[in-house]
Amino acid sequence: MKIGFDNEKYLNMQSQHIRDRIALFGNKLYLEFGGKLFDDYHAARVLPGFKPDSKLQMLMQLKDNAEIVIVINADDIEKNKVRGDLGITYDLDTLRLIDIFESRGLFVGSVVLTRFAKQTAAVKFQQKLEDNGIKVYHHYSIENYPSDIDLIVSDDGYGKNDYIQTSRELVVVTAPGPGSGKMAVCLSQLYHEHKRGIQAGYAKFETFPIWNLPIKHPVNVAYEAATADLNDVNMIDPFHLDAYGKTTVNYNRDIEVFPVLNTIFEQILGSSPYKSPTDMGVNMAGNCIFDDEAVRDAANQEIIRRYYTAMCNFVKGNSSVEEAKKIELLMRQSKIETSDRRVIAPALKKAQDTNAPAAAIELSDGRIVTGKTSALLGACAAMLLNALKVLGNIDDSVHLISPEVIEPIQKLKTEHFGSRNPRLHTDEVLIALSISAVTSEDARLALLQLDKLKCCEVHSTVILSQTDTHTLKKLGVNLTTEPCYQTKKLNQK
Repeated sequence: MKIGFDNEKYLNMQSQHIRDRIALFGNKLYLEFGGKLFDDYHAARVLPGFKPDSKLQMLMQLKDNAEIVIVINADDIEKNKVRGDLGITYDLDTLRLIDIFESRGLFVGSVVLTRFAKQTAAVKFQQKLEDNGIKVYHHYSIENYPSDIDLIVSDDGYGKNDYIQTSRELVVVTAPGPGSGKMAVCLSQLYHEHKRGIQAGYAKFETFPIWNLPIKHPVNVAYEAATADLNDVNMIDPFHLDAYGKTTVNYNRDIEVFPVLNTIFEQILGSSPYKSPTDMGVNMAGNCIFDDEAVRDAANQEIIRRYYTAMCNFVKGNSSVEEAKKIELLMRQSKIETSDRRVIAPALKKAQDTNAPAAAIELSDGRIVTGKTSALLGACAAMLLNALKVLGNIDDSVHLISPEVIEPIQKLKTEHFGSRNPRLHTDEVLIALSISAVTSEDARLALLQLDKLKCCEVHSTVILSQTDTHTLKKLGVNLTTEPCYQTKKLNQK
């Protein structure tokens, strides 16, 4: 992958820009943090050179002056809402976030339960947090939010919310997922701070869309593809164009809510500090791209991957076909096709030649390695072993794992675990390879190549099992699959 983003420049420029914004508001800033504060693999894929934990590293530069407030919707706790990327509930993810932040030396000041109505699960979660020394505050639903501004900016609106006690000049407001109420928490705090005679400001840190890239730049189109399920649409910010005569990019929800938000600022502060949604943002990522062609290529690949993900989710019954159709339209507008993903054609050809599922991986130097289904191995497991041989310059005829080692694993699966598929999955083949490495120099050499698989492109001709998907994700590869199952069984777990 060609690098096109200067991560070091980003860390320095972004942290300084936030410091400047803090100073603008009298040394008290509520910063709404959209997207992922760490593990931002989407940004790493579309901005090659961006590190997945860049935003967390940037925040580390401000940690002595910052505290974190985590916001979670009490209804989401009650409904056991799950993060799709991690497969864990929002309340468990809140605990995970606290642990990660505190392990990095960041101060987590409190957790806010929004739309709180004494939901049973929310009350239990609050007790768990308080038992572990975490302060918990309640924010409540406001009737006709956000249209009834007179009610919102009153003692019966924001005024009935708990005032969050904060002690540092930068308050980072984040959440386990969208719809948690981060912006409302920030605005409620502005109301309470103003009543107490404390000068405070609000800003928003949203990585995408990147405001100073063209609206049809592949990075911004990739954001639309990533949020196709939310129906987010990139738009020219009309308020910014009107105020400054400059074209900038924002997205529909922020543009739609800005007039209301602006009026709320005027009600609370007497005048609004911002003339446009773009003004509210502090994102500097667009200033750190040094190879636009590399970034465009990477973003186009992400759009194709998002298309395959949407198609597979439709086949699995996890989304509507409209999501995939929207991304397909974005691809047409961007003049990109699935054939632009180099790893797809070799996988399909191998499947056609063998009349069985196949997989292919594109290595970092552009070489493509395939794997076929056999009596011993699944296609992805075979592909992994073949790729490790190529990376380690190991002769293709060498058996990295002897059939004598594979056979007892197959018997364990079929005779004791009740599996009807005797072939080894990717996790099983890696465990077998690790065992073989004790006595085989070739196997040991192959294991040393695993880190070289990170960021490689992989395509499977069938939807994979959860086991294979999770293993490949842990290896850091970018996976796509054809939107079809190997068999027509109704239970595809």
